[in-house]
Amino acid sequence: MTDSPEDIHAARHGDTAARTAIARAPHASPELLTFLAADPAAQVRQAVAAHAATPPAVARLLAADADAEVRRVLAGRIAALAPELDSKARSRMARISAGTLAMLVEDTAVEVRAAIADAVRNMPDAPRELILRLARDTAMPVAEPVIRLSPLLTEADLLALIAAPPVPATRRAVARRPALNETVSDAIAQTADTPAVAALLANPSAAIREATLDRLVAGAGSRPSWQAALVWRAQLPAQAARALGEIVTDHLLGALAARTDLPEGLAAMLRSRITASLASEDGAQDAEAELFAAAQAGDRELLLNRLAEAAGVSQARVEAALALRSGRAIAGLCHSAGWSAPLAAEVQGVLGGLGPAEVVFPTAEGRWALGEAELQWQAELLEGLPA
Repeated sequence: MTDSPEDIHAARHGDTAARTAIARAPHASPELLTFLAADPAAQVRQAVAAHAATPPAVARLLAADADAEVRRVLAGRIAALAPELDSKARSRMARISAGTLAMLVEDTAVEVRAAIADAVRNMPDAPRELILRLARDTAMPVAEPVIRLSPLLTEADLLALIAAPPVPATRRAVARRPALNETVSDAIAQTADTPAVAALLANPSAAIREATLDRLVAGAGSRPSWQAALVWRAQLPAQAARALGEIVTDHLLGALAARTDLPEGLAAMLRSRITASLASEDGAQDAEAELFAAAQAGDRELLLNRLAEAAGVSQARVEAALALRSGRAIAGLCHSAGWSAPLAAEVQGVLGGLGPAEVVFPTAEGRWALGEAELQWQAELLEGLPA
């Protein structure tokens, strides 16, 4: 491949746009790309990194480029060649590229490693050691695509990630993997990882033994995220559905009662609970009015006692949550207690000592400004605080 005089002139003397265009040209020679790899403009070097004709030795140099985007572009291109770059690669060029990929998979920039994960997540013939390295990455943009989608991860691999997760979110990624078998589901269910179990229950393709499901239903009373996932789970066994009907929180009763696969009589029982709940709303409004009055009077002790009781946690855990000085955390705790968004805003000020800029205020309609999933997640994070 011979470069034209015009291309050489543009590469040496053109502006950034012209040099970038040359670096992107399909006919650019390896020699010209090698020259442009040292260009002062990152935009030009990015184009060189993306070019299939860039020599492996030059790509190796670009793997140490100061610009993370250059490295990210290079990582995506080299990773696409991963099946040809195992440790036994025969050609010298392949061995150089394998070394480049090994450098990039250890890059400090998450986006660089994530580009590799995105390229290899579905590959059935990627190097297994590469997949395992990515699956154990502490950054979820890197690990999760591989954990969820790589066909190379075995049951043993998944069980190892559950038993010794590099970060807590690793278990949640495993729980979201399609078509989990019962053994892996059991391993997740046996952990004390509330968010991971919630993700498992929300995974429609995860196979869960009926005995395991019954055990999770029994433990869902204080875990709203489990209840929500169970209510919407397809093919809920009759025994689990009946037990769930006894513990589900009021705002999920309607959804559970609307299922068409409930045992005979259970739907009627749920509807009666809904009626009773509506009848008790007046009493609840009176109780909330008392709490508003306590907040306006600055009665911290009453609010603390009532919040701990309603949320089903110790006062020490409430105090630990307040010490975080996080409006979102306090809002999540109030949501768990069944309190309204306007009352939660008052509590953030009185109990949390937060200023207006730190408080999570309700919407203009008086509803929660945070979504249901965010509120539940905030409450779940508090489970790790001192009891």
